[in-house]
Amino acid sequence: MSKEPDFKTEADLCAAFTAALPKGWTAYAETAGYDILLVRAEDGLQVGVEAKLKLNAEVVVQASKEWGHDATAEGPDFRAALVPAGQHVRGMADICAKLGVTVISMTHPDRIERRYGWRPPAFRPDLPDKKLSVYWNGEEREWYDCAPAKRCTLPEYVPDVGAGRSAPVSLTNWKIRAIKLLIIMERRGFVTKADFKHVGIDPSRWTRHWLDRGVDRGQFIRGRHTPDLKAQHPTNWAQIEADFAKWAPAEVAA
Repeated sequence: MSKEPDFKTEADLCAAFTAALPKGWTAYAETAGYDILLVRAEDGLQVGVEAKLKLNAEVVVQASKEWGHDATAEGPDFRAALVPAGQHVRGMADICAKLGVTVISMTHPDRIERRYGWRPPAFRPDLPDKKLSVYWNGEEREWYDCAPAKRCTLPEYVPDVGAGRSAPVSLTNWKIRAIKLLIIMERRGFVTKADFKHVGIDPSRWTRHWLDRGVDRGQFIRGRHTPDLKAQHPTNWAQIEADFAKWAPAEVAA
């Protein structure tokens, strides 16, 4: 048998997992402190996923995030560690179970072979179903409901970033508001303190460090240090701009 292909990076592992998600699930990359925050469209159920190339203590600690110590904190319904298939570490499965962490084993796409008209699943176990019975495989429990007081807050748009990168870029709600501000500036040529208030951003850092003064008093324009969020989030920028009429100040949207 040929050697099983390796996932070269955690980003490759996350990309393969995301590509294999069943219908009805959306992957929010680098969201709420997880490499991937899965959201089930049917009811909003969430699974926080941390990825590592090896099943070790680090990924288990990251995935668990001490969820049992703060009953009021927001979090996902389930937590999981995503690792390549074949990561059988003695005793680690028991530790994961005690911490309420599900281990998702991902098979490299090149190793998934169709046999007798049947294609095996890309990863195991299956994601949680609405029926509680499927949290069990008949013998062992596969998913552990954390029953958070509040689910993780999601950004308005699905992040256009890759998951599992060494220097991850996140799409936060602050960035979405900042993109709205920059779109107003791009369309009108300048922004004012009223625009900051409209999108919900504190103007202090922007007016002191990131923007230049405009021709008229009270106007601010793009400067040398203005963040280039359009280059950082091109897809999300286009999505937010497409919704311009929904969120822009009335005098600009007209």
